[in-house]
Amino acid sequence: MFSYIHIALHFLVPLAIAWFFFRTEWKKAALIMLAANLVDLDHLWANPVYDPNRCSINTHPLHTMFPISFYGAMLFLPWKPVRWLGIGLVTHMLLDALDCGF
Repeated sequence: MFSYIHIALHFLVPLAIAWFFFRTEWKKAALIMLAANLVDLDHLWANPVYDPNRCSINTHPLHTMFPISFYGAMLFLPWKPVRWLGIGLVTHMLLDALDCGF
């Protein structure tokens, strides 16, 4: 049950962030933030591909601290689309961290 909520949050939270903080361009912002969910393609290298009990942080290559530091740095770049992608990626990692008990 919680996995369905978790997956739904990966869509609802970026939409809410875009709506509340980027109201004039919320559709573009939301689309880019939702595209950050493609970071989960690194799950394809895991066996099994999907395990609802697995903590993604530090398990999958794009969910390790080195890439996450770049996602955080994207928040401070001046280009809106890159910043929006950074927001989406950081949000994604925070939501995944909830599964790890952080």
